[in-house]
Amino acid sequence: MGSMPREPEAFAETVASMLRRLQPEYAVDLVGPRELIVNGRRLDLENLIRMVNHEPSRGVEIVEHYLEQLFAGDALQLMNMSLDFARPRIMPRIQPEGIFQHLSREQVAHVPFVNDTVIVFVTDLPHMTVSITTEQVIRWRLTMEEVEAIARENLDSYAPDLEVQVVDSKEGGRAAIVSQHDGYDAARLLLTSLYDRLAPQLGGNFFVATPARDMFVGFTPGPDAFTNRLRERVDHDFKRLPYPICPDFFYVTRDGVCGTRPETAAERGEAA
Repeated sequence: MGSMPREPEAFAETVASMLRRLQPEYAVDLVGPRELIVNGRRLDLENLIRMVNHEPSRGVEIVEHYLEQLFAGDALQLMNMSLDFARPRIMPRIQPEGIFQHLSREQVAHVPFVNDTVIVFVTDLPHMTVSITTEQVIRWRLTMEEVEAIARENLDSYAPDLEVQVVDSKEGGRAAIVSQHDGYDAARLLLTSLYDRLAPQLGGNFFVATPARDMFVGFTPGPDAFTNRLRERVDHDFKRLPYPICPDFFYVTRDGVCGTRPETAAERGEAA
């Protein structure tokens, strides 16, 4: 039935056009190279792109079927899902504060984090992730702190055999790279066992860079030549990769995660 554009932004624009034809009453906005906002809800296209890349000659057919299934009557009831159904599927993601330029802060379930970021929550389903709203949290009779605790617990058990690649640099520093490509690489900054897992390999307190959703690099605080080179790379990745989060380093200690942005450190005053 035809192929889809390979360039991510053109792909997203085509999906948006198809969705407007399928559901003309919906408000559909393109807000990133791989994401749409549909009736105020974030629609992540990453899984759909992967499905199409697997069978590019059937791209249009795959997208049409995906959209029909996603926005069928049963799918639209997802926002009314019970807590019992949602609880094991609630996951955290780190997002920049800038998301609220496109989304209503009052409607998005989130808690503040460091480095001018927030932790948002999604329900992880087989073929999509659905953003959790404050309305759902109220209906579940939970606080945001309780949702965060559930999400972090689920993150801890999401990939129990998490692989970490440790690399020694020519300058003398060491890096620990997580690259699961499951949509939660950067979110693993929130793992409750992160310090215990990486501190022995990184010599105690360490930095983490999460320039984009699918990037996580933990590394030693020195030497300077090593961290300066990483800072340049992180700045570059933040500007070029989809789902950018933050160009600043996070500092991980036994007590928690601190921001390194001067105003953030001053405002927070302690580990988050």
